[in-house]
Amino acid sequence: MTDTLRPADAAVMDASGVSDSPRTLKRSIGVVGGTLLTLSCVTPASTLFVIVPDLFSSLGTATALCLAIGALLCIPVAFCYSELGTLIPSAGGEYAIVSTLAGRLAGWLAFVMSLLVVMIVPPVIAMGTADYLAPLVHLDPSMTGAGVMIAATLAGLLDLRANAWITGIFLVLEVVAAGVVALLGFTHSHRGVSSLGSLQIAGEHAHVNPVTAMMVLSGLAIALFATQGFSTAVYLSEELENPRRNVARTVLATLAISSVVILVPVVAITLGAGDLKALTGGDISSMVIAWSNSAVGTFVSLCVALAIINAGIVMVIQNSRVLFASARDKAWPSPVNNALAKLGRFGSPWVATLVVGVPGAFLCFVNLDTLYGVTGVAVTGLYLLVAIAALVARRGAHGTRKAWRMPLWPAMPVLLIAVLVYILVEQDVTYLLWTGGITAVATLYWAFYLRPRSATRWLVSLPEDVEDDEDAGLAQAVA
Repeated sequence: MTDTLRPADAAVMDASGVSDSPRTLKRSIGVVGGTLLTLSCVTPASTLFVIVPDLFSSLGTATALCLAIGALLCIPVAFCYSELGTLIPSAGGEYAIVSTLAGRLAGWLAFVMSLLVVMIVPPVIAMGTADYLAPLVHLDPSMTGAGVMIAATLAGLLDLRANAWITGIFLVLEVVAAGVVALLGFTHSHRGVSSLGSLQIAGEHAHVNPVTAMMVLSGLAIALFATQGFSTAVYLSEELENPRRNVARTVLATLAISSVVILVPVVAITLGAGDLKALTGGDISSMVIAWSNSAVGTFVSLCVALAIINAGIVMVIQNSRVLFASARDKAWPSPVNNALAKLGRFGSPWVATLVVGVPGAFLCFVNLDTLYGVTGVAVTGLYLLVAIAALVARRGAHGTRKAWRMPLWPAMPVLLIAVLVYILVEQDVTYLLWTGGITAVATLYWAFYLRPRSATRWLVSLPEDVEDDEDAGLAQAVA
């Protein structure tokens, strides 16, 4: 049954008459700060230098096309997030949205999908730091990644406004790095624009192999993952001022900016690579040095290293909010809920931050190749659940609540559901089985622990609507 919308801080009294409700997060950032934090989570430069090379190795000249299709598919996804994030502004993000609109079990599965993503992605990105510090010092990737995760965890304990400034400075540097790569690629073009549609990849013995449509479709899960961070605006919605207005602005602005910052350099690299073998190799740093000199290559590499650290900080911030919200909604046994819901002196959920960051440091010592595929499947499944929630978001009382409304509803979510299902069935069976197995275990936890305790567990709640309170206060003053 769908949960009723209610304030998160409504008092729940125990037998002694003491409220056991945790405090809500404070609204401390505007749309600019929210956009800086959200863009830093997308981290376009680290996506360009860490994730895109894998696409070059599997798709060659079709990489730009795959990313462009992924960006177009993200438009209806962003519309869904914008409407649902303004309708239900909660630090729980997708799971709070899906629970409220599509039912508690669906919301629990959304939480599991988001938890997969939030635990895997930061260490995967962090382990790429060593490669881009190589011009100055040679480091072990696992040790360096663990260090980045610890540093990001410590930064995540600070006030959110301070983190917005820190990540904003780092974001400028990574956009500059992406701009340098784009400029060098365009000014050293070896092939025409028509090569973007040639769909070729280097094979063995100097052979040229075609890239099929099915290969592009398989790559779409990673392409969706490349710009996935715009959903951070929904996780931060409980801390955004005027969330009914600023969530949509932050989501859409982030998608537009990140798509440009990622796609333009990819096009430039495709045109500027010396040959198809170099493009398929995906060694962007070597290409930059070949186009310029080692000093420029070092500058770009250091900017990328900072971008990765920046991404780690924002991902830890985002992910700790998910765990905080799950504890507030009583997803775990009482001692765990009480710990994860604690807020520190800076207003951040410090225990949840440590729970996200410290295991992430240990994951840097695990082989994460398979987890790349698992993450792609999890992101696609999460988007599918959000699209379903968007399809039913305007029924009943939800249809009259104040929220940003997407154009072309319900066509947008219907089309998105069809496309996402198709992308899922085209993924590697191994990744589907891994994700399915984790989902099955989570469903058993729901069936044997959460569902029998439905009166006291998984009570999905929403923060108090500040704007509605302001409207009520104004009406009372007028009366």
